[in-house]
Amino acid sequence: MTLESLRGAVAIAGVGQAGLGDATGFTEMEILVQAAHRAVADAGLTMQEIDGICTASVAATMWVMPVIEHLGIRPTFIDSTMLGGSSFVAHIMPAIQALASGQCNAVLVCYGSTQRTSTVNRAEVGRMRKHMDPQPYEAPYDPLSPISSYALAAARHMHQYGTTREQLAEVALAANQWAQRNPEALAREPLTLDKILGARMVSDPLTVRDCCLVSDGAGAYVLVRADRARDLPQKPVYVLGNATAVWNRQISSMDDLTITAAQASGRRAFVMAGVTPADIDVVEVYDAFTINTILFLEDLGFCNKGEGGAFVSGGAIAPGGRLPVNTNGGGLSCIHPGMYGIFIMIEAVRQLRGAAGDRQIGDAQLAVVHGNGGTLSSQSTAVLGSAATL
Repeated sequence: MTLESLRGAVAIAGVGQAGLGDATGFTEMEILVQAAHRAVADAGLTMQEIDGICTASVAATMWVMPVIEHLGIRPTFIDSTMLGGSSFVAHIMPAIQALASGQCNAVLVCYGSTQRTSTVNRAEVGRMRKHMDPQPYEAPYDPLSPISSYALAAARHMHQYGTTREQLAEVALAANQWAQRNPEALAREPLTLDKILGARMVSDPLTVRDCCLVSDGAGAYVLVRADRARDLPQKPVYVLGNATAVWNRQISSMDDLTITAAQASGRRAFVMAGVTPADIDVVEVYDAFTINTILFLEDLGFCNKGEGGAFVSGGAIAPGGRLPVNTNGGGLSCIHPGMYGIFIMIEAVRQLRGAAGDRQIGDAQLAVVHGNGGTLSSQSTAVLGSAATL
């Protein structure tokens, strides 16, 4: 089994979402189950046909066990690796290997969170996370985590490359303009650069508009072998490449605050897929903060290091720009329930199916999805394609 032999061997056959924005009255397990059933039905399968599962949670180390229980399945392949928000992009490669080896036949990747409406005390959750995920070089200083870390990266990028607050604001503005075309997006009220620049400062140089939403939401998608996908109801979206890289946990352990492990995950994913950034029609990156989009466009090779600010300027990644980025509105304007990676997978699938409505990119054949976890810690890249790209 080689990476070349795995290119296009597996396809995404179904996607589903639930509880987007505000899921008052529901638990995160309940909306996860709703999204899972919708994804399985979208794939034309029954839950009893699901024999592989990938899931993760911020707050529960044994999360996959009650998920299996609630879904009523008995999987032969289980992956509960927790890498933060990139988990649901990183889950792809183990799932591909399990499907290709015959260990299972249909893998459900799923996530749910009621971060916005949960009655659980957030301070208590924060203390629990610190205990589960110690960061000895930063925790003693009690930073505003994770915002302070991303503000540090943004400040360094501004100092080193001349990136401006206006260029950061361009990222937020583009996300907002895409969200206006997405009826599922949480923040659709039109913004201007002046409104974004004048927003309340949270952690210099990041304002509240440079930071992702806090929302509820659940998402799921189903992976099957390519030959089976062709017989299912939906247009298959093939996984052409996938790779994950981790170079650090704490941002203070990064060799360079402006270079992430996306350089490694992106390079390997593109090699496996046999394509380059110039071939890509639509890009979905984990934009928990505006600096993320700039860093990842650089590290994935869409522009040179240090040129990300100029690259996003003038509406270049907004509707009508030269590169469609975060076409659902992203974590900045669409949805961000704690871990966002599964939602960029779903958006990329919709784009390649031609099912994205008013935000549809014409003749989209190739998409890049890039997930981020922790504080620029885990990076996972996927290249997805239509049947024409096989």
